Amino acid sequence: MDSETILKFLTLLVGFYMAWNIGANDVANAMGTSVGSRALTLRRAIIVAAVFEFSGAFFVGSHVSETIQKGIISPHLFEHDPMIFVMGMAGALLATGFWLQTASYFGLPVSTTHAIVGAVLGFGAIIAGFHAVQWAEVGQIVASWVISPLFSGILSFILFSLIQKKILFTIHPLQAAKRLAPILVFFAFGIFSLSILFDGLSNLHLDLSFHKALWFAMGVGLIAGIIAFFLVRRIPEETYEPLGSFRPQQVISLEKALKHLERVKIATSDEAHKKVSNILKEVRALNIKAKKETHFGEGTHVYTRVEKIFVFLQIISACLVAFAHGANDVANAIGPVAAVIDVLHNKTISHQSVIPSWLLAMGGIGIVVGLATWGWRVIETIGRKITELTPTRGFSAEFGAATTILICSKLGLPISTTHALVGSVLGVGLARGLQALNLKILRDIVLSWVITIPICAVLSIIIFKILQLIF
Repeated sequence: MDSETILKFLTLLVGFYMAWNIGANDVANAMGTSVGSRALTLRRAIIVAAVFEFSGAFFVGSHVSETIQKGIISPHLFEHDPMIFVMGMAGALLATGFWLQTASYFGLPVSTTHAIVGAVLGFGAIIAGFHAVQWAEVGQIVASWVISPLFSGILSFILFSLIQKKILFTIHPLQAAKRLAPILVFFAFGIFSLSILFDGLSNLHLDLSFHKALWFAMGVGLIAGIIAFFLVRRIPEETYEPLGSFRPQQVISLEKALKHLERVKIATSDEAHKKVSNILKEVRALNIKAKKETHFGEGTHVYTRVEKIFVFLQIISACLVAFAHGANDVANAIGPVAAVIDVLHNKTISHQSVIPSWLLAMGGIGIVVGLATWGWRVIETIGRKITELTPTRGFSAEFGAATTILICSKLGLPISTTHALVGSVLGVGLARGLQALNLKILRDIVLSWVITIPICAVLSIIIFKILQLIF
């Protein structure tokens, strides 16, 4: 067996190992909100992820693979010795896999996109010099790391604020949920369908124009919304059984009054400030009494039924997140593998290459296997330690993140699912108040983002040097 065949086999093996680690770390990030809110059990989350991660990787993944493969390092700079490019890409994959496995073992959610970009930058800059790096492409990628958490955070903040205002803070929350659920289902299915149809079936040669895909997606969303409308109508109307002088809706009104009085207190001084302080003290005492009488902190039957409606909505959004993640992050494993195979086959570095379907399928399978075997480690961190999640909060976070990921995936930007989801969870938390977030965990996550790039760059260089000695 010659060295080229060994390198090809080794690269395929390392690519699968990389995909396995993406499943163990990044897919756990994607499904953690569903498990943390108890919308899905761990077993069901793995099944959902298996179907939709693979579908996203196989049907949509090729769009982003091209960016990772050709967008970071200028391949023509290695034309004098293509084998250096091959060993560099193989080393980048292996370095990223090592770091992801280490992070997953300790339950740390890190960005696989950060990792692979850092690894490719490391070997490229050392071997061919910093001029080998296509800094314009890198600049777009770095910008997407800022845009994705910001955009997903804003989307999730707006959506959860809307749910709070239009459902949770209304006098009749169950009736409001029954009115809004079909609309939310329409948008969820519409976006999901559009992501698949609009230039997303290239591997099956079933591409549709944006106009046709949009109309079809709206049709799918409309059908799903109509079905949801008739299903929620079967839910019995809410009945009130107050345990004392108060009802849960009155507790919510008191909470709002407290916030307004706090603002008035800050804005006044002298005698007016003293009077507002006394009123605030009385309203706060009344609020505590109302919460005790209604068992507000334990959740009432009405709010429990509202959250049950959102369990189904969050399962839909979990499917959307899984599909979006498979579409985007399969590139991290398959892009370098496709580049290596292309070089070994043609004996030169081409500027154009086709990502074979079987390679996308291999990446999708690796991602699913990784989630099923080690994914629970990071799910524990994401699902239970960042913030307290309920189906309404989880749906808002997942929907905002999935929408962001799919838009960026269609644009060919290799964004981080971790960034998008953390941004979404942060947005939901801010809608409830800063105290709802575990800032220590968020600090640790951000720190892991910072150290990922240099660690992977150094590991990539070390492994590349070892491969040079061997081959």
